[in-house]
Order: sequence, then C-alpha cells, then structure tokens
Amino acid sequence: MPANLPPEYFEVEKTLRQARTAEEKIAIMEKLLSIIPRHKGTEKLVALYRSKIARLKEEIEQRPATRKGPLFRIEKSGAGQVIVIGPPNAGKSALIQALTGVEVEVADFPFTTRMAAPYMMPFENIKIQLIDTPPITADYLESWLVEMVKMAEAVLVVLDASSPDSSAQLETIINRLQEKKVELVPGETIIPPEKFPFVKRTLLVLNKSDLRGAGTLLEELDILFGKKLDRLPVSASTTEGLETLRRLVFDLLQIVRVYSKVPGKKPDYESPFILKKGSNIMDLARQVHKDFAERLSYTRVWNKQGTINGLRVTRDYLLNDEDTVELHL
Repeated sequence: MPANLPPEYFEVEKTLRQARTAEEKIAIMEKLLSIIPRHKGTEKLVALYRSKIARLKEEIEQRPATRKGPLFRIEKSGAGQVIVIGPPNAGKSALIQALTGVEVEVADFPFTTRMAAPYMMPFENIKIQLIDTPPITADYLESWLVEMVKMAEAVLVVLDASSPDSSAQLETIINRLQEKKVELVPGETIIPPEKFPFVKRTLLVLNKSDLRGAGTLLEELDILFGKKLDRLPVSASTTEGLETLRRLVFDLLQIVRVYSKVPGKKPDYESPFILKKGSNIMDLARQVHKDFAERLSYTRVWNKQGTINGLRVTRDYLLNDEDTVELHL
C-alpha cells in the first residue's frame, strides 16, 4: 500500500539531512511523526522513526557528564538559543508546542516539565532553539537552570494572564534570579560582553490571554513593575499573538541574516549567514572562509528595501538584516 505522504512531509524531511545534534534530529523526527498519516502503508515508516528517536534518546542519556561549566548543558543549535522559564501551570510547554509544532508533554497539573528540553521554532527562513524548563517558585529553583539562563542568548518569561497570582510569581522569579546575580532587562538593552552571562534580554509572554480575567494582569504589571520588561499577550490554544511572538523572539537575539551571492548567480535565500547586529563585511568574510578575509578585494551589497542595488562598499560597512553580499577576491 502506498504511503501517500503529504507535501509538508518532504519539506520537513529536507531539514533532517541538515540537522547536527541529536536533540535537533529528535525534534524534526517528532514533527515528521505528527505529519505522517496513519494507515497500513506508513506503519514501517512510523516504526523506523520511533526506533531512531529511541536510539538518539539513549545516546543522549549515555553521554558522559561534564564538570566543565554548567552541570547541565544543551548544545546550542539554529540561529540562537532562547530559554523559556516561568511559574507552574503558566503554559510554557503548550506555548512551545504551538510555536514549534512538535509534541511536548502538556498537563493541567504543575511540574509536568522536570528537565530542560530543546525544540526548534521556525521563523521565516531560519530556526531558533527554544529550551523548555522546570518551573521556578519561591522554594524550587534548580541550580543548573540558573547556569542555563546564563548561557542562553535571551529569556522568555511565561505567565498565566488569567491567574491572580502571576504578578507575585513574576516578582518571585526576578528575585530568585537576582539572588544568583542574574538580571532580566528589556530587549533593546545594550549589554557589554563581560556582562552577558548575568544580564539577559527578556520578554514577558502573557499566555492564556483568551481566558476570563486576563485583562487585569497588564494593569498590575504596570503598577508593580512599570515598563521594566516588555510584554506580549498571547494564547497557545487560539494561536493569538504567536506570529508577533516569533518576530519578537528574533529581535531579542539581536542578529542579522545575510545572504551570500556568487557573481553571476542568484543568492541563496534558504541558508543565510547569522551574525550579531553591528557586524561588518570582514566579520562575514571570516565566517564564509578564511581566504575571503585574507584576500578580499572588494564587495557589492544589495539591501532588502531595494535602495542599495549592487553598491560597492568598504570593509567596515555595517550589515543589515537580509542584506545580500557578493564577495570578490
């Protein structure tokens, strides 16, 4: 019996060949399992993916523990790593499932998530790694979780917009992290490199905004915290606000996507180079190949808006998101 796989399957299956880490492969295979139609013709394919996932999970569990740096570490993947934290029952896992399309263990009781787990969130032509984590309370904060917060590029704090306890829970999270010398700041904050592990760009995600009573949390946050942190109402169940959230997560990372172009050919829009905001032509050249950095003759640039069209630029030209660059030796 033919499998009759939908077109979406083949699009996702392409990304599997590019996956580098076991965690990323598991996430993609779980996405494939959610796409594959269930009938006799797909039984062997489903069994194959389940077997591969089991082997990869066993491989992860058998990795030797390292005492260098954090006791618990997840290898960074994609365009950046964003850690998702919050109090019990805020809906972190449900939100991650809605953003990634990968099945996450979700339940109505607290402390469903016991260990950190990585998932890949698609945003336009890149993927961003989201880390699901155990909840933070006044009495419960894993020491390794603090170290993971320090290592991540940015933080999402997920609150239950319908809960009367959310303001107090946010204060608890801020205070517990401050005890560990970690400060949460707005997304546009300029962070000196030496302060990076202890100062984290953060967005408050007010989940369950579709439920009764959700409107009062914004007022409470304004009164208690002012504009200390940016916030966005969303709903994992209705998907309200999720596209805006994807964009804001990208903005938190403070990165730019740059497309390389071979002279006489079209640029590759599917595999952009990822650089930090403020990077210049030489930063890109070093990332492409050491020969370009050492022997670069000149560069032409096209921008997304069309106002720059093949302009010859200097080596210190600052790159913008979705610039197209042609390097000449």
